[in-house]
Amino acid sequence: MPSLLTVPVGPRDHTRGPESAAVTLVEYGDYECPQCGAAFPILARVADTFGDRLRFVFRHFPLTNTHPNAQHAAEEAEWASSRGVFWQMHDALYGAQKSLSDRRMLELATALGLPDAELQASWTAHSFIARVKEDFASGLKSGVTGTPSFFINGVRHEGGWDELALSHAIEAALK
Repeated sequence: MPSLLTVPVGPRDHTRGPESAAVTLVEYGDYECPQCGAAFPILARVADTFGDRLRFVFRHFPLTNTHPNAQHAAEEAEWASSRGVFWQMHDALYGAQKSLSDRRMLELATALGLPDAELQASWTAHSFIARVKEDFASGLKSGVTGTPSFFINGVRHEGGWDELALSHAIEAALK
C-alpha cells in the first residue's frame, strides 16, 4: 500500500497553481540534491503542460549529511518567502545548484534586490530553521527517506519522476 501524505497541503505551504486544481503534486526536495536539480526543469515542463489543472507544492527536505549547503539554502528560501519572493529564490537556488555556497547564496539574495546582511543575520539566528524542520518532520511522517519524493493528490508517487512518468501519473489522477 502506498504511503499517504500525513500533513495535508494548507496555507503554510509554498504553492504554484490554483487551489482549485484537480491535481496537487507535492515535492519534498533538497536544493543541493542532484536528482532534485534534474527534476526541476521536468517539473516546470509538467506544470506548463497541465496548466490550471495542476497545483505544485514544494516542501523542504534538506539531507544535511550529504548536502552541506542544503540547510542554509532551505533557510534562505524561507527568508525570501518572508519578503514575498519564495518562488524567485527557489528557482535561483536550483539555477545555482552546482555552485551553492554561503557566498553564492548571498549573491542570489543581492541579485533579487534583497539585503544580504539580513540573510546572513537570519542564518546566524536560525530564524527560519523551525519552518524548515516542520517540512522535514512532515516528510518523515509521510515515509519520505530521500529526495526528490513526490505525492500526487496525497498518495506517494512510487514511479519514475521523468516527464513521461509524472505526466502519466497526473493524467491518471485527473480521471
